[in-house]
Amino acid sequence: MTVVTRFAPSPTGFLHIGGARTALFNRLYARRHGGKFLLRIEDTDRARSTVAAKQAILEGLQWLGLEWDGAPVYQSTRAERHAAVARALLDTGGAYRCYCSPEELAAMREAARKRGSGRLYDGTWRDRDPAEAPEGVAPVVRLRAPLDGETVIDDAVQGRVAVRNDQLDDMVLLRADGTPTYMLSVVVDDHDMDITHVVRGDDHLTNAFRQTLIYRAMGWDIPVFAHIPLIHGPDGAKLSKRHGALGVEAYRDMGFPPEAVCNYLARLGWSHGDDEIFSMARAADWFDLEEVGKSPARFDLAKLTSLSAHYIREMADARLAGLIEPSLAARLGAPLTALQRARLVAGLPGLKPRARTLGDLAEAALFYCRPRPLQPDAKAAKLLDGDGRERLALARAALAGIANWSAESAESAVRAAAEAAGEKLGALAQPLRAALTGSTVSPGIFEVLDVLGKAESLGRIDDSLGRAAG
Repeated sequence: MTVVTRFAPSPTGFLHIGGARTALFNRLYARRHGGKFLLRIEDTDRARSTVAAKQAILEGLQWLGLEWDGAPVYQSTRAERHAAVARALLDTGGAYRCYCSPEELAAMREAARKRGSGRLYDGTWRDRDPAEAPEGVAPVVRLRAPLDGETVIDDAVQGRVAVRNDQLDDMVLLRADGTPTYMLSVVVDDHDMDITHVVRGDDHLTNAFRQTLIYRAMGWDIPVFAHIPLIHGPDGAKLSKRHGALGVEAYRDMGFPPEAVCNYLARLGWSHGDDEIFSMARAADWFDLEEVGKSPARFDLAKLTSLSAHYIREMADARLAGLIEPSLAARLGAPLTALQRARLVAGLPGLKPRARTLGDLAEAALFYCRPRPLQPDAKAAKLLDGDGRERLALARAALAGIANWSAESAESAVRAAAEAAGEKLGALAQPLRAALTGSTVSPGIFEVLDVLGKAESLGRIDDSLGRAAG
């Protein structure tokens, strides 16, 4: 058997972080078993489904690296197939037409509540002669569900779960206008797409019982169900926006690398021993549903941030530069030149150990890419006045005489100039940092000199000396 999983979001909003984890688990399981991971967009709710939401889902999955196999399936294009299955059930007696009015159904629901029954429809038209149907009333089509016994699911995460059939309604398959219901559409699509494992949130567990009845009525193989617990906040409450229940694009915009987000999501509710940091390729080698916990996972933004810092430290400088380049270009108002990009890559080793997010890194790296003349911040500007200007001039003279430019040669020259003037090294290094970066905070100043190169370094110093003189 070829394992086939699917992710089936409704495009009524952004790709929620919980949905992203569901997609990840489905993809990991399929890859572990050499199977397929499919994508289905359940866009039958025309009133709430939007093009923007569909695009956000696709882009969110692609940003995370959760590529699917084949083309996405759009549920709205398959309505006729769904309706055909309902008609087939009518032909075999597995379904029947119901002509109850809204008022009759409301009365049935109220009576069921009073007697404590979960079966809200009393089966009025289950065995009634269709010849008695009222004129001009468009019927719904209902499944003829079993009245006795129980429906059992051997869930790959939750274990054996069961519900008495007298608690399950003869659910509606086709509405009065002929459109299929969600329950029917999901089952038909999963069957036609050869889905072998339905991995989804445990808020769908009650749906699984009803969907199982449709599979049995059609004589179809029932997939393996695996209902994973939802994600809660650090306080144990249902995950909300205050906990971090945002769209995937929000985490991208906050500067979390996609590798860090995937690694973190993989650890939310699934574990492999004490392993905390691993690639998705390694996770695909390890992942199995038996290791998914039954208790809700707790989302912790601090842990995600810690993972983010790790991935930034370990990431290749060229890839890292590519991730933050769009942010830098937006701040500068122009694409980076080849020279700016080269400086950026060269400067990242000294910047990334302190960065927690890509946003932190872009902010710290901005001075490498700024065009001259730099505008120093208030603290840096104070270091370029009075004595600071004189010390900067001393440093400039020492640096100008260097033949073979490097961090080591720059440090030797500035150190010698400081000693000759009876100053400490920091007295020259502070205004030098202000002139080169426009700030009082940066990587080691001699590393900065090395990355900027001689011409750019002297040019920035001259800009500052000219500004001070003016």
